Amino acid sequence: MSGQERQGIRIAVVDDHEMFRAGVIATLQPYFTIVGQAADVPSAIEMIADTQPDVVLLDVHVPGGEGGGGAEILRKSQPHAPQTAFLALSVSDSAQDVGSVIRAGARGYVTKTITGNDLIHSIEQVSDGYAVFSPKLAGFVLSAFQGAPLSDGMDASNESAAGGDTVAHDAELDSLSTREQEVMRLIARGYTYKEVGAELFISVKTVETHVSNVLRKLQLSNRNELTLWAADRHIV
Repeated sequence: MSGQERQGIRIAVVDDHEMFRAGVIATLQPYFTIVGQAADVPSAIEMIADTQPDVVLLDVHVPGGEGGGGAEILRKSQPHAPQTAFLALSVSDSAQDVGSVIRAGARGYVTKTITGNDLIHSIEQVSDGYAVFSPKLAGFVLSAFQGAPLSDGMDASNESAAGGDTVAHDAELDSLSTREQEVMRLIARGYTYKEVGAELFISVKTVETHVSNVLRKLQLSNRNELTLWAADRHIV
């Protein structure tokens, strides 16, 4: 994405920690247009309705309102800002927190250990309609998509084992090459293209080619659909 395209993305930041919020804004300001910020539930809902940002960076634990934090902001803001995408940015990596905001409608969830460059890339992906998640949250995310009970002990390997029969007899999965299946699983778990390339020792351009082939063969439009497709088959 070019610098001009990035600047066209309008960002709002919701976090009750003033220093962290200021740091995020300082990191993003050279790349995006910052249109608002808020520190509690009521002011966040009002700000989002007023500014209609393209992407909201949203902490999970935000005070005020009815005590629902980020999930409450999501539920109450979406009717007033239906085109806005929400990316949770939180220190928490608990299953309950991940599940609450994903089920409320967040398009992604990353933890505050993320680097500035990766956060910028995640915002671009979410703005383009993709789902973005920190890799270690994959099991929680898939469970949230499936509506299954969430457990902090759940991981993607357990999901895969539970669905072994489905994997063995899936014609769509069999249409993918071994490398395409490897790329597909990592993308569905929320890895960025750069992370997939590092994991498989291939270039980002090669990753992009494999993802394009996977989407074409499975007749899917984007990463979000791919994640749901993989979740339905218990294969990540």
